[in-house]
Amino acid sequence: MAKAQSKVEKKQPQYGSDVVVDLMKAFDIEYAAFNPGATFRGIHDSIVNYGGNYKPEVIFCNHEEISVAVAHGYAKVTGKPMIAIAHNMVGLQHASMAIFNAYIDRVPILVLGGTGPMNTKRRRPRIDWIHTALVQGNQVRDYVKWDDQPYTLADVPDSFIRGYRIATTEPMAPIYINYDADLQEDSLTSTLEVPNVSRYAPPASMQANPEALRKAAEMLVNAQAPIIIADTLGRNPKTVPALIELAELLAAPVVDKGARFNFPTTHPLDATDGARELLQKADVILALDVADLFGSLTTVSKQTRNCEYITSPGVKLISISMNDMLVHSWANDFQALQALDLPMCADTSVAVPELTRLCREAIGNDGKTKAAREARHKELADKHNGRRAKWLADARAKASQKEISTAWLALELGEVIKKEDWVLVNGNSNGWARRLWDFTKPNQYLGGSGGAGLGYGPGAVIGAALALKGTGKFAVSIQSDGDMLMTSSSLWTAAKHRIPFLMVMHNNQSYYNSEEHGIEVAKFRNRPVENAGIGTHVDDPAVDFAKMAQSFGVNGEGAVRNPADLRPALERGLKYVKEKQLPYLVDVIAEPR
Repeated sequence: MAKAQSKVEKKQPQYGSDVVVDLMKAFDIEYAAFNPGATFRGIHDSIVNYGGNYKPEVIFCNHEEISVAVAHGYAKVTGKPMIAIAHNMVGLQHASMAIFNAYIDRVPILVLGGTGPMNTKRRRPRIDWIHTALVQGNQVRDYVKWDDQPYTLADVPDSFIRGYRIATTEPMAPIYINYDADLQEDSLTSTLEVPNVSRYAPPASMQANPEALRKAAEMLVNAQAPIIIADTLGRNPKTVPALIELAELLAAPVVDKGARFNFPTTHPLDATDGARELLQKADVILALDVADLFGSLTTVSKQTRNCEYITSPGVKLISISMNDMLVHSWANDFQALQALDLPMCADTSVAVPELTRLCREAIGNDGKTKAAREARHKELADKHNGRRAKWLADARAKASQKEISTAWLALELGEVIKKEDWVLVNGNSNGWARRLWDFTKPNQYLGGSGGAGLGYGPGAVIGAALALKGTGKFAVSIQSDGDMLMTSSSLWTAAKHRIPFLMVMHNNQSYYNSEEHGIEVAKFRNRPVENAGIGTHVDDPAVDFAKMAQSFGVNGEGAVRNPADLRPALERGLKYVKEKQLPYLVDVIAEPR
C-alpha cells in the first residue's frame, strides 16, 4: 500500500480532473479501484500525480467487475463508499454485473467513468467513436440509484456532491457519474473552489409514523407467539443491540435471513434454522428490512415452482423498511406483493429503539404476561441449545468420512480461527458456518452478493479485507469454485496491494446450483439424474486453484481431500496470513452439501 506523502501546502487544481480528485479528498475517500482506461486518463493522472496517490489510493484491478466488487466489500465493512472507475462504455459493460449486485444489496458505491470527447471534432479516429455512447448512463440507469454526466466543469462539484449524498442516503445504492474526456483534460481558465461538503450531508434517518409504531407495540405485546424476521437490518451495526433488546423484551424468536449479520447465533432466541415450526404457530410477525417477505413466509417446490404459505391465514404482519423508497421496474427486486396489516416506511436504526421503548411502556408491570414471556423464552432457549448441540454432533461425525463435507469444512475452519477476532467476509459453507460458529458481533458476517451474480466473491473479499487491514481483525472467506473462476485475476490485486486474508476454497468441482436444478428436473420428468453433471462439472480437467493463486503471486496449497489433512492446512494458512500480512489460499475438495 502506498504511504502518505509528507505534508505540503494544498495544490491548486490545473485541470478538470484535478477538481474531481479534490472532491474525493473532501469526502475523505480512501481508495479508487480500477482497470486502467484511456477515457479516464485525466482522472488517473490527477489521482497519482496531483493527489499523490493518497486518499484516494489506486487499487489496481484487472477487470471492472472486480473493481466494483472491491468497492462493494469495502462498503459493507465501513458503511461508506469508495470509488470504482470504469473505462467508457466497454468498461461499464464489464462492470454492470457487479453494479447490479451492489444495487440489489443496497450498498453505496461511487462508480465513475469517462467518455468522449463528446465534441466530435476532438475525437480520435475509430476508437473514440465506437467507445462513446449517448448517453452512457443509460447502460446502468435501471440499477443505479442516480446517474449524471456534468456538462461543464462548473457543474462537477454539484454533481459529485449530489451523487455522494444520494448514494449514502437510505436506502443506499450505487450511483454513476460520467466525465467527458475534454472536461477532464482541459486546463482551468478560472478558479473553482470545492464547497464545504459537511453542509451537504445526507438527511437524518427517517422515523416511522408514531401512531403506527404504537399500534405495532400493542400487537407485539399482546401476541401469544410473536416472531421477528430480519434481513439487512445489520447494515447499521448499532441496530443489532437494539434488535437483541426488543427480542428479549418480547421473548420473541428471531429469524436471521443472512443478508447481513442481524442477530447472534449464540443467543437463545436465535431461531434461524427452526423457523418453519415457529412460523406455523406465529400470530404476529415483525419483518425488519426484509426484501422478500413473501419468500420468508412460504415454501417452494423445487420441481414445480409452486409456493405455499407456511404461516396460518390469521397471522398479523408488521413490516418496517425503506424498500418502497427505491423501486425500479427493469429488475423486479421489489419481489412478490405481500399483504401487510401494518406497513411502515422507516430506517430501522431509529424505528427499532423507539418500538422497544413503546413495547416496554405497554408491558408495564403486568406480572401475568411476564410469566408467559419467561416460559416462552425458556422453551425457545431449550430448542435453540438442542439444535446447536445436534449440529455440532452431526459435524463431528463427518470426521470418519472419506470425503470432506461442508459441515466438516466449517467445523475445522471455525476451530482454527476461533481465538482470532475474525470476520467472515464471504461464504458460509452452505449454512454450516452459521450453525457451528459463534456469531456474536455486528459485522462479523457480511452476507452475500445481493444480486446473486457469480464473480462477486473474490473482489468483495479483497475490498472487505482492505477495509479491515490494520484493525486487528482477521478476514476469512469460504470461496466457491465457480465464483472464483469468473474473476480469478482478483488474486493478483490482493498480491499487488498486500491485502491479508485467508481464503478457503469450497471446491466441489461443479456449478452445483445448476447441477441441483438439473437433478430436480430429471426426477420430475423421470429421466436419468446422472446426466445432470453434463455441462456443470468442472473436473475434466480439474482446476488447480493453488497453482492458479501462485501464478498471481498469492501463496497457497491444496488440493486437500482427506478430512484429517484439513486442519493442518488451515493452521498453516492462518500462521502465514498473521505473520506475513499477506493473502493465503487453501484449496479444499469438498462435497456439494
